[in-house]
Amino acid sequence: MYFSTKKHQFIAFSTVSAMTLLLSACNQENAQNAHTGMPPAQVQTIAIQKSSVPFSIELPATLSGNKEVEIRARVSGIIESRNFEEGQTVNKGDSLFTLDLQPFKLELEKAKAQLEAAKATLNQAKRERDRLDALQNERSVSKRDFDNAVSSYEIAVANLAAAEVSLKNAQLDLDYAQVKAPVTGIVGREFVSQGSYVQGPSVLLTEVTDTSKMRIRFGFSEREQLAMRKEVNEGSLSLPNDNHFEAQVILQDNSVYGQMGIVNFSDVRVNRNTGTSELQAMIDNPTGQLRPGQFVRVRLNGAIRNSAFVVPQKAVLDNGTGKFVYVATPNEQGMLVALQAPVEVAEWVNLNGENAWVIKSGLQEGQNVIIEGMARIFFPGMPVQINNEGA
Repeated sequence: MYFSTKKHQFIAFSTVSAMTLLLSACNQENAQNAHTGMPPAQVQTIAIQKSSVPFSIELPATLSGNKEVEIRARVSGIIESRNFEEGQTVNKGDSLFTLDLQPFKLELEKAKAQLEAAKATLNQAKRERDRLDALQNERSVSKRDFDNAVSSYEIAVANLAAAEVSLKNAQLDLDYAQVKAPVTGIVGREFVSQGSYVQGPSVLLTEVTDTSKMRIRFGFSEREQLAMRKEVNEGSLSLPNDNHFEAQVILQDNSVYGQMGIVNFSDVRVNRNTGTSELQAMIDNPTGQLRPGQFVRVRLNGAIRNSAFVVPQKAVLDNGTGKFVYVATPNEQGMLVALQAPVEVAEWVNLNGENAWVIKSGLQEGQNVIIEGMARIFFPGMPVQINNEGA
């Protein structure tokens, strides 16, 4: 009876073990069937080819007027009137301030009188010289007296010249008492009020800014410049002639200003505090939309990225450890599957109105990069089917 029980237990145990192995084998077979038997994901691809694409740089910048002129009186005096409205546009030669003109007019009259006196003295000295010259020929006058007459004439000529200069200087001071705009532009606020005494150029009266053209000033880091030079030497990047980039202004609301400027200056010095070199571009401002002091972004166009791989922005994914794309490639059994290809990206470019990544490394020419249907790829190596109709 004891033996029979043992036998039955052994048979029961063997039966359970066999059923367990059978279920395990079935589960493995089902898992394999599920892995290899699911329908391929429908995707769209592009065949990667090398191409030349525009290369642009975007940097923060500030705007300043083409000419920003400090207005100062060249002579001292009391401000009699202000001849402009703050913020208005003035033309070159317009009167901005008028000093009390009376003292300058008196100095002008005095200079005119001195000039007339110098002319009379010259005429008298000339007559005396000529008279003694005639007497000298008759030996009726000493050589000394004649030499003194000649000297008096020459002194009178010099005094007349000095009087003429004094007259011009008095006329100039009178003109300077009318403080005029040296350029056409927008006049700022007054810094000295009517009735105040100003001591010539030491006192700032106002400012005039020419905004018909604007200066775009921005810094370019030495690190980025070195990287660009390296790429130029390698042949992967081409810069515009003489580094005359086109400059496009992007305003604070991300709108793009309608005019295009040109980079016309690059400082050879590097700012020791910021590690950047200062660059400048000029841009037309016919409507006055741009204003001095604005903070903007400048986009530099004109360079070309040579022999570059470009893929749509949506095709580049990030798994937390780096960026990658899915590549449709046959596996060992000849089935088309999606495999991850880690990539190193450079900058964005805009092609046909869409953003795209420039790929620096990780891809080879002719590979089929998946650009649509990535959400249907649940794991690397999943079967895919290319359907580029309507792409």
